[in-house]
Amino acid sequence: MPGGRLTQQERQEIALGLADGLAYAEIARRLDRPTSTITREVMRNGGPTAYRADLAHRATEHRAHRRRQAAPRGPKEAPETHGRDAESVREYEELLTTVMMASGMPKMMSRVMVCLTITDSGSLTASELVERLQVSPPSISKAIAFLESQGFVRRERDERRDRYIVDDDIWYRSMMASARSTAHVVETARQGVGILGPGTPAATRLENIARFLDFVSESLARAADQAREVLYTKPDAPSDGTS
Repeated sequence: MPGGRLTQQERQEIALGLADGLAYAEIARRLDRPTSTITREVMRNGGPTAYRADLAHRATEHRAHRRRQAAPRGPKEAPETHGRDAESVREYEELLTTVMMASGMPKMMSRVMVCLTITDSGSLTASELVERLQVSPPSISKAIAFLESQGFVRRERDERRDRYIVDDDIWYRSMMASARSTAHVVETARQGVGILGPGTPAATRLENIARFLDFVSESLARAADQAREVLYTKPDAPSDGTS
């Protein structure tokens, strides 16, 4: 039923839909499920090209068994401030993690990044991350090292402990880094035009690629500059009688 756990039959329908090349939204419509449910199910079980209904069902049962055996989450792991529903927060955390993984970020790095992002303070210590994510300290250390190297988090000393912080500016820096990377591809593609001979089919292909990516990278950098202040926008306080 909608809202409950996926059944084995539904997972078989998902696998058939993927084999037929259907979009997640269409599979969700046929199963009367939210698109986010289908996206999360597929991405956490191998992605659209490797999804198998039987393996996905066994993996889900295994995760449920592990959760039953695990100690209950502490107050810090189940956010209930601002009238939030703890289960809805956990489900959203899982969904955002799968989306980050689909974008190319490794699993543990995605989990740490999302955990920091959906925390109101935007900062946690290594021990707090271990407690929230129920993983080993070395796993957190490795994930943090990766995220720091990519500029996604920064470190501050808090008394005797390091705190890891998600800056308001990280997505701007990420977009600018992407623009610079694309610009490097443009430069390299244009070098190939001279090597392969201007006017040849291969050189023409490279030149067209360079022109396209050059436009995209410039547009991305310009848009990021223009929209940067959005990252610092504070929510307006609701007026009386509004939510």
